Amino acid sequence: MPDPQDRQVFDLTRRQVLEAGTIVPLSSAMLPTAGLAQQARSQPSPENGMTVHLSFRVNGRPTALDIDARASLLDLLRERLGLVGAKKGCDHGQCGACTIHLDGRRVASCLTMAAKADGRDVTTIEGIAGANGLHPMQQAFIDHDALQCGYCTPGQIMAAIACVKEGHASTPEQIKEHMSGNICRCGAYVGIVAAIEQAAPQIERS
Repeated sequence: MPDPQDRQVFDLTRRQVLEAGTIVPLSSAMLPTAGLAQQARSQPSPENGMTVHLSFRVNGRPTALDIDARASLLDLLRERLGLVGAKKGCDHGQCGACTIHLDGRRVASCLTMAAKADGRDVTTIEGIAGANGLHPMQQAFIDHDALQCGYCTPGQIMAAIACVKEGHASTPEQIKEHMSGNICRCGAYVGIVAAIEQAAPQIERS
């Protein structure tokens, strides 16, 4: 039969183990949080000299503001200027949903540093319609039902306009090749090609 004194020692040891087993996971759980907090404090903030002054034109309007030097052009447009037409899709420059024009050339705004827009012209989907109505490419997308959910449509339209102006809209095959950087997960590609073919002559004449 076990000695009662030995049993008491066992119970105390078991209790100590349980207490230790509770404290260790809690301490471990706190370590990552403490590390992140320290990391956040050590990272330079805009108030610590990470701002740059940006002066550029957005859809024809002069714009000047101080920005975080690390900001992407997409985030600047959406979060600072309220121009939410350019969408954040993959955020890796692979889907084309964020396509805009920088000095008339299409760019993936998610991969373009906002600071690179200094002194330049930025055009987004909000700035392409004229005083008399929609841009010919916008109208063509409507005419050919070249959209379904519409999420990628602003980027598709901006890329399509650039495709025509670059001289890459002569044949359906050429259009497909030079629009391949813009993904439509709904599969409206037939309508997109048709829309570009319809709008191309009018854009080329303008």
